[in-house]
Amino acid sequence: MSSGGGRDAQLKHTGLRPGWTTGACATAATTAAYTALLTGEFPDPVTITLPKGQTPSFALAVEALTGSSSAMAGIVKDAGDDPDVTHGALVRATVRLLPAGSGVVFRAGPGVGTVTLPGLPLEVGEPAINPVPRQMMRDHVALVAGRHGGTGDVEITVSVDDGEEIARSTWNPRIGILGGLSVLGTTGIVVPYSCSAWIDSIRRGVDVARAAGLTHVAGCTGSTSEKTVTTLYDLPEIALLDMGDFAGAVLKYVRRHPVDRLTVCGGFAKLSKLAAGHLDLHSARSQVDKGFLADLARAGGASESLAAEIATANTGLAALRLCEAAGVPLGDLVAARARDEALSVLRGAPVTVDVVCIDRAGTVVGRSAPAGP
Repeated sequence: MSSGGGRDAQLKHTGLRPGWTTGACATAATTAAYTALLTGEFPDPVTITLPKGQTPSFALAVEALTGSSSAMAGIVKDAGDDPDVTHGALVRATVRLLPAGSGVVFRAGPGVGTVTLPGLPLEVGEPAINPVPRQMMRDHVALVAGRHGGTGDVEITVSVDDGEEIARSTWNPRIGILGGLSVLGTTGIVVPYSCSAWIDSIRRGVDVARAAGLTHVAGCTGSTSEKTVTTLYDLPEIALLDMGDFAGAVLKYVRRHPVDRLTVCGGFAKLSKLAAGHLDLHSARSQVDKGFLADLARAGGASESLAAEIATANTGLAALRLCEAAGVPLGDLVAARARDEALSVLRGAPVTVDVVCIDRAGTVVGRSAPAGP
C-alpha cells in the first residue's frame, strides 16, 4: 500500500519545525536534577524518551545542587514554529529526596497553576500538571533510580519563570487553574499549526488516501483520537487525517473529493463546538457553549435542575460527567448533532459520516450512528 499519509507525513509536508511541550521540558529537567542528586553531576544535554519512542536531548539553562537532598535544573522551552505563548519560557524542576515508600509527589512551584474547580482531569487542589507529563516524570525517575541506586521516592516541584503572567494570555483563569500555567502534553511534541500549511497538509492526506484506494478515512483532533479510531476501525495510518482544530477544512475538501465514509473523532469538548456549528475548534476562536449543552441534555431527558447545573458547569467535561451520573446520554447527543452539522457542510456529497467523542484518556463517551445524504 502507498505510504505518505498520516500525522507524521502531514507534519513533514508542512515544512514546519516541531517543538517540545512543557511536559517534555519538565521531564527533562526532572531527569537532570534527580541524576545530579544521585551522582553529583548534571547530565548536559539530558536525553529523555517520549511516549512514542523519540529521544530528544535538552540543554540545561540553569542548574543548582543544594546539599545532598535537593537539586534544580531548568530548560528553556522551544515550541518550534508554533505560536505558543510559552515559547522561550524557562521550565524548572526541583527534585527533593523523600523517605523510602513515599513515591513521587508533585508540587506546583511559582508560575505553575493549581486546580480550583472540578471538571478537569485532576482533582481540586492538585498542581496543574497533567496526567501524561506526570507519568513521563514518574517513568524517568524510575529509570534514573535504577541506573544510579536511588529509591525513586522524590518530591518534584515544577515552576515556570513568569508563568503567572503568561497564564493571563490563556484560558486557565476561566477554568479555575489559578496561579500560573498548566504543564501539558500527550506526546511531548508541539505540532505547529500554521493554518494555511496545515490545511494544505489535510488536503494532501485526503489525496493520498484516495490514491491508495481507501474508502474510509478519519479526521482526528490529535494522537489520542487517532489511537481510538485505529482500535475501533482497524484503519491504516494513511487513513488518519490529523485535522487538529480544522474540522471545516476536512469537510470542505471531502465534499469536493468524496470518500465513501468519514469518521470524525475527537475530545468531547472540541466536538461539542462542531455540534454547535463551529468549524474552527481552536480555543482562541470558539468556546464550549454550556447553554447549548444544557439544551441538548434537556432534549435528551435532563431535568430543569440538571440543565441549570450544566449551563453553569466549569468545563464541557464537567457537564458530561453530570449527565453520566444522571443517565442522560449527552455524549451520544453531541456526537449525533456533530454528525448532522458535518453532513450539512458536505451538502449532499456521497459520504457517510459518523462521529466518536472521547475523553482525555481515549475512552469513548459518545458515538453517533453512521448517516449519509
